[in-house]
Amino acid sequence: MLNLKQLSLQEKKGLAGGHRACSGCGFPQAINMIFGQSTVPVVTTCATGCMEIATTIYPFTAWRGNFMHSAFENAAATISGIETAYRSLKKQGRLPGDDKMNFVAIGGDGGTYDIGFQALSGAMERRHNILYICYNNEAYMNTGVQRSSATPKGGHTTTSPAGKVVPGKVQFPKDLTHILAAHDLAYAGQASVGYHLDLMRKADKAFSLAGPKFMNVYTPCRLGWGSDPSQSMEIARLAVETCLWPLYEVVDGEWKLTRKIREKKPVTDFYKTQTRFRHLLKPENEELVKEIQAEVDKRWHRLLLRCGEGA
Repeated sequence: MLNLKQLSLQEKKGLAGGHRACSGCGFPQAINMIFGQSTVPVVTTCATGCMEIATTIYPFTAWRGNFMHSAFENAAATISGIETAYRSLKKQGRLPGDDKMNFVAIGGDGGTYDIGFQALSGAMERRHNILYICYNNEAYMNTGVQRSSATPKGGHTTTSPAGKVVPGKVQFPKDLTHILAAHDLAYAGQASVGYHLDLMRKADKAFSLAGPKFMNVYTPCRLGWGSDPSQSMEIARLAVETCLWPLYEVVDGEWKLTRKIREKKPVTDFYKTQTRFRHLLKPENEELVKEIQAEVDKRWHRLLLRCGEGA
């Protein structure tokens, strides 16, 4: 049995081995990369989802620090209450003056983009000193691969199946990082587990700043995407290289591109790696692919202008 008192600070953060995430899953790597940048203990709340299910199957846990499971919709509200209680205890003198902690809430795209958005927006507006991390695998993977508002247009899911009538999800994904940046946060960043140094630098910066922070992290799901588990990191990089998932950050309202793409790859290069998009490679869906490519180009152009990179 682990004796937490005998472990170093680094050993008390993130996930231990033995969790039950699928092979090729992106979130375990992302969590350990992010939590490894904290120089103080971390208190974590996690919404119901793949991460919670795979890491806390009763009576076991893979979490090496303070962890609390929240409902699907309220991870941000839970961490807000914990952070407020911490400030109250400090003010009362019931905690040492040098006793510092980082407060982190985690949710998948279902628990962040959709079900948990109200609690997330409220926590950001109230200016809690927290970091919210969305591990984005673009669908409700834990409950059966249903579409979310993060699911790409044309993506096949169990609730937006690709067939003769409808070629997958008909809507473009919500741009949640832009929406959170509009809350005037201390920090908002978009990262990919495929670019680990960029991800770790963003986590380090977020932990160093006071106030509300948000990170949207691209984490492949080999089960819901129908991809080769050994190619998860390559696919996470390909999403960036096609500009389907640009890497940037917003610090106190200043937009900065953190990965410049000199030669943008076509979206079809990304589609070829996953069965959820195989129908888009058929001749009858050529016009739909052109429409998606045009939207990706438009969003990339808009981001370049916001980051002062020209067109």
